[in-house]
Amino acid sequence: MVQFNLLPDVKLEYVKTQRTKHLLTLASFVVSIAGIAVLVVSLVTVDVVQKKSLSDENRDIARYSSQLKSTADLNKILTVQNQLKTLSTLHDQKPVTSRLFAYISQVTPAQANLNQLSVDFVADTLTIGGKAPSLDVVSTYTDTLKATQYAVTGSNEGKRSAFSKVVLGSFGRNDSGATFTITCNFDPIIFNTDDNIALTVPATANAGQSNIFQGGN
Repeated sequence: MVQFNLLPDVKLEYVKTQRTKHLLTLASFVVSIAGIAVLVVSLVTVDVVQKKSLSDENRDIARYSSQLKSTADLNKILTVQNQLKTLSTLHDQKPVTSRLFAYISQVTPAQANLNQLSVDFVADTLTIGGKAPSLDVVSTYTDTLKATQYAVTGSNEGKRSAFSKVVLGSFGRNDSGATFTITCNFDPIIFNTDDNIALTVPATANAGQSNIFQGGN
């Protein structure tokens, strides 16, 4: 059977246009419905779900606050807890006091003996007292403290003065020798727990005795 298309071209274009229009209208309608659905869900979430969530959280906060307020000696407990938290930090910051005697042994001339050693790790001050066979030894001791340097192992910062403001506070001389008291400041880094320190002491100090508090000359 032979079929003939008797519709003119204009009519065909019109039919196609109508179909396209119907498809666009349908697509717009579907998109609009989807948009409205998303909007409704958002409104429900904000107005219902979030309000309920906030209400539950406020209720929990009020309950926990009431429980905390009813705890006996709450302020004392919090104070103790805060202090416990700082213990590790304080431990890391505390000076390595055991280094003191090693340092003093390194800088004290072999002929000098000490009968006084006082250190203040807050003011970073050191007081040394003792006796020596002569004032020359005392002078050597003072010069040694002034010239002693230190370096942090593994650091490229170079050497620094270990002691500063070295002052021969008092001295005297008698038939058995000389007595002295030396005060100075020290660099707190030499007692820093995080650093390994190496002192550089002048050879003229002639130091290195095993017991600086041994009986004097």
